[in-house]
Amino acid sequence: MRVALYARVSTQRQAQADGVAQQLDRLQAHAASQGWTVVAENIFRDDGYSGASLKRPGLERLRDRAALRHLDRVLITAPDRLARHYVHQVLLLEEITATGCQVEFLDRPMSRDPHDQLLLQIRGAVAEYERSLIAERMRRGRLRKLQAGLLLPWTRPPYGYRVDPDRPRDPAGVRCDEAEAAAVAEMFAWYGEEGRSLYGLAQKLLSDAIPPPRVKGRWNVTTLRGILTNPVYTGEVFAGRIQTAPRRLQAREEWIPVASIPTIVSQESFDRVQAKLAQNRQFARRNNTAHPYLLRALVSCGVCGLSCLGRCLPAGHRYYCCRGKLSPVNSHRDTPCPSRFIPASQVEALVWEDLRQLLTDPEAIRHALERAHGGHWLPQELRARRETLRRGQVSVAQQIERLTEVYLAGVVGLDEYRRRRGDLEQRQQALAAQEQQLAAQTERQADIARLGLSLEEFSRRIRQGLDQATWEQRRQLIEWLVTRVIVTNGEVEIRYVIPTSPAAQTGGICHLRSDYRERVQPAQATPRLSPHRPQHRIPEPRTRPPRPHPQPHAPRRGRMSVSTEQKALLLNRPSNRYHFSGFLRCCGHGALSGLPHA
Repeated sequence: MRVALYARVSTQRQAQADGVAQQLDRLQAHAASQGWTVVAENIFRDDGYSGASLKRPGLERLRDRAALRHLDRVLITAPDRLARHYVHQVLLLEEITATGCQVEFLDRPMSRDPHDQLLLQIRGAVAEYERSLIAERMRRGRLRKLQAGLLLPWTRPPYGYRVDPDRPRDPAGVRCDEAEAAAVAEMFAWYGEEGRSLYGLAQKLLSDAIPPPRVKGRWNVTTLRGILTNPVYTGEVFAGRIQTAPRRLQAREEWIPVASIPTIVSQESFDRVQAKLAQNRQFARRNNTAHPYLLRALVSCGVCGLSCLGRCLPAGHRYYCCRGKLSPVNSHRDTPCPSRFIPASQVEALVWEDLRQLLTDPEAIRHALERAHGGHWLPQELRARRETLRRGQVSVAQQIERLTEVYLAGVVGLDEYRRRRGDLEQRQQALAAQEQQLAAQTERQADIARLGLSLEEFSRRIRQGLDQATWEQRRQLIEWLVTRVIVTNGEVEIRYVIPTSPAAQTGGICHLRSDYRERVQPAQATPRLSPHRPQHRIPEPRTRPPRPHPQPHAPRRGRMSVSTEQKALLLNRPSNRYHFSGFLRCCGHGALSGLPHA
């Protein structure tokens, strides 16, 4: 008789305790008592697989052998070893017995008697209930430990941290890996302060030979986004931050604070990176690839507070239209927004001209330089980054020294010593290169303070660069300096990144709709005209066809003479508001060809 044995345990701990071996010993003894011989290929086992799932390698091979009619009898200790769910038990029993193979349970033998069948069903239901009860008890026990700060929510520590190998889930055993922590600090600095993209950041890490989290892995955008959005680097460990199925970020109030661990980046740096990630998602070119819009993701409706989308009519006219007007249901509005379509060419020309006048104003640049001399930049962060890199270099040097001592003591061989020392020296060189780059950046920051010697010459050069700017360069400059363009009926308000006067400092950049709606003034508010500009009127539109707009991928015609350091100096004035009645007339009377009415 061709006899097969099947054994299973649910956890790795039970597998290490030889739970499967004990079951197989009982099954072997029973087969020997019956005079049956069991060959090795007919012994199936699943170490550490839950009985609630049918996806088990040992069970799969057993079902395949039974389907080929290579088995006459299958021995199992109990029905719950076959499956925890009663439905799964019935499915497997019917599938195996349909091939002419009998299934025998040692603890609970069954027969065709109706009473035995009823007892099997009851036992299957009890086993399913028992599993649910165990799972609920484990969940509540884990939750209590998390709330008490006695259990880490992850089994694998994040990049930049190490845990005590004897107590891998104990928050008290978490410490920083100085070399990896220095790399994490540089990632936040490169992305938040130097304006690199995630892809550019991955290329930078690869070129600097900084090792990725996994030995055989590579730096990619997904890994970097996970690091840059993880609040653990601010020193706070949270549980319940990610919902697994479907995978999504939970609301902040549902997070469970677990423990405090060593800090790698400051909360200010972390918040700056989150704002940059949100801004990049909003400004992503993939959100609009059909037509070029210079103010993409920057125009908002002052009537209802929603953002405006770009629309191009069949006649070729481009407009910005309130989202609440196009799709009020999707915007959670009962009625469409009464605002009019905004001609894109007119509002784009207005914003670019105001920005151009701002950049070529020597007085505004002089005020920015005075603020820079007053200590408004971040030398403290540069010093903190330099100190983090220094600690990382000291840690790697100590590891090399300890490795040499271990090699001299004969604990490791020459090949292993060379391999490990090569890895450490590579990390040491990467940290040294990062320190040199930081020193160069510090020198550039010092040079900025000396730019005030020739403001007139600087204004002349930047004016020439603005005149020759391509569409892409204009778009990049607007993304740097403009945070929002609010259109309320006949009024346009331009909000810049950082105001130059203390009275105009109204807070940080607000790109998210929920934050921004609270800041938009209602349409009935009294207009605040800028003290720097008179009221601006847009001339009546002509009936001739509109001028063609530059394409987003047009060849570069000139080079803008605006460096990163000079961009940091271009701190702007208070929000400028412009009123143009001509704009309302052209919309209200439909002077432009194909202009829709509300």
